[in-house]
Amino acid sequence: MLSKGCSNCPPGGCPRKCPCSTPEGRSTEDKKVLLVGNPNVGKSALFTRLTGVHAFSSNYPGTTVGFTEGNLRFEGVRYRLIDVPGAYTLEPTNEAEEVARRIIEEGADIVVITLDATALERNLNLALQVLEMGHSSVVALNMVDEARHEGINIDIAALERELAVPVVATVAVTGQGISELISRLSEARPGIAVPGADRWARIGEIAASVQTMEHRHHTVRDRIEDLSVHPGWGALLGVFAVLGSFAAVRIIGEGLIDYLLNPIFNGLFMPVFEWLGPLLGGEGSFLFRTLIGMLINGEIDPELSFGLLTTGLYVPLVMVLPYVVAFYAVLSFLEDVGYLPRFAVLFDALLHRVGLHGFAIVPNLLGLGCNVPGIMATRILDSPRERFIASTLISVAIPCAGLQAMIIGALGDLGGRYVLAVYATLFASWVILGRILHRLLPGYSPELVVEIPPYRMPAFKGIAMKLWFRIRGFLIEAIPMVLVGVFVANLLSTSALMDSVSAFLSPLFRGILGLPPETAGPILLGFLRKDIAVGMLIPMGLQPDQMVVAVVTLAMTFPCIATFIVLLRELGLADMLRSVGIMLLAALTAGGILNALFALVS
Repeated sequence: MLSKGCSNCPPGGCPRKCPCSTPEGRSTEDKKVLLVGNPNVGKSALFTRLTGVHAFSSNYPGTTVGFTEGNLRFEGVRYRLIDVPGAYTLEPTNEAEEVARRIIEEGADIVVITLDATALERNLNLALQVLEMGHSSVVALNMVDEARHEGINIDIAALERELAVPVVATVAVTGQGISELISRLSEARPGIAVPGADRWARIGEIAASVQTMEHRHHTVRDRIEDLSVHPGWGALLGVFAVLGSFAAVRIIGEGLIDYLLNPIFNGLFMPVFEWLGPLLGGEGSFLFRTLIGMLINGEIDPELSFGLLTTGLYVPLVMVLPYVVAFYAVLSFLEDVGYLPRFAVLFDALLHRVGLHGFAIVPNLLGLGCNVPGIMATRILDSPRERFIASTLISVAIPCAGLQAMIIGALGDLGGRYVLAVYATLFASWVILGRILHRLLPGYSPELVVEIPPYRMPAFKGIAMKLWFRIRGFLIEAIPMVLVGVFVANLLSTSALMDSVSAFLSPLFRGILGLPPETAGPILLGFLRKDIAVGMLIPMGLQPDQMVVAVVTLAMTFPCIATFIVLLRELGLADMLRSVGIMLLAALTAGGILNALFALVS
């Protein structure tokens, strides 16, 4: 009986009595493993199956292109897995493919090449490029169940002979073949080397020798898949998908806030803060102001006190986290069902007009719940130019759920046309500003190259694992940034600086926006909390036209603290300052135009 995994024994294996068969004697050597493959071949699902949630995300040095890293232990060996950015070729056409090539060139002990069994020929191009580099490799032939559904049969043994490396049939979303793949990592070896000039001819030969097709009748699922990318019916389904997703996020997010997190925070944390207050020296002490914040009407208000322990925990955990959970749950479901690439295709034409491509719809949708995860999601875009445009548009013209609630609450009683005026202005600003940035910023809008996977029932365990991984990443990244922002807001609110700035800007507000001087304060305080700032406008007795101008200007100025800090994290200081400058100019321009239009029609 031979066992695998001992580096000290002969190539044929090691006997049962070898020390590696005991926990004390097992090798602890690390092996670096790269997961490579085209986009949308199930590589990330495979990574999740192999590592569970024991993983973390990083950006490749010198870029904003991210990759995920995790660990796997098997038979005494620790495998360090890296999920390489998806690439169609190692002859780079975008930044993600450039990073993929550089990671592969750095070398690894094992490369796991993930192929989509439903599109073998296209996937083999990247596979042969990787094998030509001489890495010890294993092939995971994923989505074999979908291939069978489409009448595609692939001879696994024949493919293994053709490529000269181990080949394992897998279904990552269900876990099929994962154990075999892990067990065969130790068999990784260099495969065939095909010169570039002969590559496509060899791909055709391999596909012809290992793949057979069967006639299959069109199914109901096939018809739904066709409808979902149809220019007319697909757009209609896309609208319903957006509305349904947004409704689900609102219901889940608000439910978590109202029935779980708010009661927990008020019932468990607030009594602790009230007990802690006197121990910190009372309301006037530095520690009290820093940790607990200001008293609002003699009481601690977790939304407005701006203490590190109050607002610093309440904002990310109670106000933002529920929408992050809800959005990522819906997003993961749409991903695993197979709808998201179709969604991207439907919106690609519109987004190209503002310098983006179809997948930018995801960050924009996330921004409707909370701008923080929306801007963090811009990492899926290919270039710094796209990420800058998307982040700026989200900050300027995508109102978060809390702000939307206040817009409807503040203007709804005045008439639906005023609510419509706000949303129409924000949408027009999104389009016009996007067009301007697209024309002014160097670079180009990349073409959307995306595989359309088949619809399938999602594995809810996989969704849960993906959701936890994303939530954990948000908490690790966002909470420290929010705490820093709250501390800055605390300093501003307890000093006379905000009042001085408001007084200085009052003439500008009166002249361009047609607003009374006292509105400058709430609009500037939108930096702290935009939805609360809208509420501060309500008792000022503004005319309906003035209220629309004030709300639009507030919505488009400085993002809230959490968003501001995330912008700094994602874009860097220079681009963040550029983005903020664009926000201020866009807000004053939109507000000034609205004021002029209302003056003309009055």
